[in-house]
Amino acid sequence: MSAEWGEHCGLFGVYGHPEAANVTYLGLYALQHRGQESAGIVSSDTHALHSYRNMGLVSEIFTRDVLKRLPGRSAIGHVRYSTAGTSDLKNVQPFTVHYARGGLGIAHNGNLTNAHILRDELEAHGSIFQSTMDTEVIIHLIALSNEHDLASRVVGALKRVNGAYCLLFLSEDEMIAVRDPHGFRPLVLGRQKNAYFVASETCAFDLIGVEFEREIEPGEMVVINEDGLHSFYPFIPVRTSHCVFEFIYFARPDSFIFGRNVYGVRRELGIQLAKEHPAEADIVIPTPDSGFSAAIGYGHQSNIPIELGLIRNHYVGRTFIEPKQSIRHFGVKIKLNPVKELIKEKGVAVIDDSIVRATTSRKIIKMIRRAGAERIHVRISSPPITHPCFFGIDTPMKSELIGSSHAIEEINRYITSDTLGYLSLEGLKRCVGDNNSSFCYACFTGDYSIKFPSMMEESQLRLYKAR
Repeated sequence: MSAEWGEHCGLFGVYGHPEAANVTYLGLYALQHRGQESAGIVSSDTHALHSYRNMGLVSEIFTRDVLKRLPGRSAIGHVRYSTAGTSDLKNVQPFTVHYARGGLGIAHNGNLTNAHILRDELEAHGSIFQSTMDTEVIIHLIALSNEHDLASRVVGALKRVNGAYCLLFLSEDEMIAVRDPHGFRPLVLGRQKNAYFVASETCAFDLIGVEFEREIEPGEMVVINEDGLHSFYPFIPVRTSHCVFEFIYFARPDSFIFGRNVYGVRRELGIQLAKEHPAEADIVIPTPDSGFSAAIGYGHQSNIPIELGLIRNHYVGRTFIEPKQSIRHFGVKIKLNPVKELIKEKGVAVIDDSIVRATTSRKIIKMIRRAGAERIHVRISSPPITHPCFFGIDTPMKSELIGSSHAIEEINRYITSDTLGYLSLEGLKRCVGDNNSSFCYACFTGDYSIKFPSMMEESQLRLYKAR
């Protein structure tokens, strides 16, 4: 079901470690769930920047020989799932440029909502773009700055952009991390002896034995160089808008973000879902893998056994030869398969985090029905998705979101389940502990923290997908 969401990106950076490229490789490996299209690393040996990036998975791209060509004690890395820009090598990050003030690498997680306006303006004044990524706008703004130090040039550039961004910059002699004032995406800071680390999630620190120090705060810029770490707050404060879908789906369950452990929040979502929508079921089964945590909470609260009724094939590659018509629903079957002995003649509560277009949901429910389930109760640990995201998640347009145009009972009939229940918005807020309206719920409500011109949302999203 949640396979219809596209992940966004993952960042990792290190300053002051003798094996900077190697630990960045490991950090990106831990963040692979945030993007499987491409990956890249830029390192610095204080004299020059060294870069390698390619399409594919981290383990496929970075061989021993490649990592040997990335010397230095500092590095930044990026894993990507396209949210702005096409799937092409020219759009793989981190970007590396050489301009009048030296070399610069940049890695970005998010979406800039006014990138097309700034790009048109820059191109009108002679700027030449090498990619279709919104991130490249920031590079041009930095290059045009008259400020003398990199931190000031970065601040000047970011004061012109709107939207969601977590950014890592690497020059020959310093690393800079910045999080947008709304704090849409997570960004965390760690330390190991005299080395500093920055990552999208704490799970990247766990793999390499780095101590998590704190989250980089919304609107904060951290500058790390030979003088140590320096923190600044150069932007006008605004209302915090953490992406609630980081808790629902995107972040790894073992990560700590937005002040909470992800697994604990997802388990609470399942508990609350069981209170709001109990089911007369014999077993609870999660949709792998994103439904596991909520299913555990749902089963415990309902006192219904939790079973692995759907098995995921973890060895599916990025490409495979798909038969044209010979095997129905091949795309779902290659990834999931029901355990018929568990499901046959049972009432089944199927737990997942979201329904997007509902086409995948329909295929999964029919698969479970063919396995012999007598009754299928679908329970979703989030409210109906009614609006697209413009802040770093690759979502369908509003017209493609089934929750925007169909009532819950209509969706229930379409996916062929016996009953369907969504977690309420109030229940979601209770589970994430949002007492101060510090999360973004725009995909459920249409209330965007950054306002768009009237009736421009759909055209804005089409523009992102076209670039």
